[in-house]
This record gives sequence, C-alpha cells and structure tokens, in this order.
Amino acid sequence: MDDPDQGGSRRPAIAGLAIAVVLLVTGLWLAHELTAASKMQDCLMSGRTNCNVIEPAR
Repeated sequence: MDDPDQGGSRRPAIAGLAIAVVLLVTGLWLAHELTAASKMQDCLMSGRTNCNVIEPAR
C-alpha cells in the first residue's frame, strides 16, 4: 500500500492551507468593513446627523 518511493513533501500542502486561511481571514475582515460602511451610509441617507458609533465604557 505505502510506496516508499513517494516521499513527497508536505510543504506545498501547508503553503496552500496557509494561503486559504489568509484568504478566509481577509474575506471576513472585508465583509465586516463593508457591513459597517453600509450601516453608516444607511444612517446618513435617512437624514440623521449623528451617526457616530458609540463605544461602551470599559
């Protein structure tokens, strides 16, 4: 079953996995930023003048 001649490196697989993780994280960050921008635009388009995000006190 195991062929000792096929001692392929796992480096390409790990590199592919790392690229996939980077793309996933970038996509999630971009979706979050676009959602925040959309909410801000909706607030401004409704005619409000105070659309600042209020941070809770820590």
